[in-house]
Amino acid sequence: MTAPVIAAGGGRAALRRNFWRGVWRVLKRKPSRMVGMVIVLGFAFMGVFGPMFYPDPLPRDTAALYAPPSWEHPFGTDFEGTDVLALLVTGSRYVLLTALVTAVITVVVGAAIGLFAGFRRGRWDTVLMRITDMKLTIPGLPLLLVLSTIWKFTSALEMGLVLGLLGWGGVARAVRSQTLSLRERGFIEAARGLGLSTTHIIGRELLPSMAPFVAMNMLIAVTGAVYAQVGLFFLGVLPFEANNWGVMLNLAVFGGGAMSSPAALPYLMAPLLAILLLTLGIVLVVDAMDEIFNPRLREE
Repeated sequence: MTAPVIAAGGGRAALRRNFWRGVWRVLKRKPSRMVGMVIVLGFAFMGVFGPMFYPDPLPRDTAALYAPPSWEHPFGTDFEGTDVLALLVTGSRYVLLTALVTAVITVVVGAAIGLFAGFRRGRWDTVLMRITDMKLTIPGLPLLLVLSTIWKFTSALEMGLVLGLLGWGGVARAVRSQTLSLRERGFIEAARGLGLSTTHIIGRELLPSMAPFVAMNMLIAVTGAVYAQVGLFFLGVLPFEANNWGVMLNLAVFGGGAMSSPAALPYLMAPLLAILLLTLGIVLVVDAMDEIFNPRLREE
């Protein structure tokens, strides 16, 4: 019994090594993909460790209001004399944590409903898809406007929870479509013929096949969550209880006159450039993932 177990473990280790070698080859094939990985990892590092490098509260220099970019202040200062780069870094944790929570909830709920509905079909499929259709018809912005009157969204977890519960419908629909095609494959028919449970088939057979699709949807959900929360804070829909990029945009445009005053323009451009750079990094990583998990593209 020991030899087969060792052989199976060695086989799995070899598969893992071959997989990571393939990932490395795909990344090296286009330098832009490597740049995307560096960008995404850089933002992750900034969100986790960046705020630790700055005191709380951030220091203010009343003698340097809207100071131009310099070595001391790469993006200048804001209307209170606070370093814009410090605001950008400390505000990244709220934005990125919210995006991560939103993406996880969106993918977990959407994938679970889509997998179960697509595999079981029948009444379960009908009921779950009607619930999904109802969810897709609920306008997110008016609902958030109502919630903002009773909920301050001071925590990134709260914001992520709400955005995640509002955003899983599209993922559920897409995963269900993929599941309907996979359930007719031979390995699924064999598993059903062996009498394996629904939980086993979905968790051990269907989910691994769907993992690449789910992973890419998770990255795409991150960008959607960033746009949603930044937009809400920029519009002033939510109270400014926490520093983040949306608050910076709102204060730069409506409080600092960045659209008409060149002095406040760096304060406006810093969060916009961060959002653009994060989006670019995620797009490049998704492009790499598409080739990693698509054998036809790898062959080309």
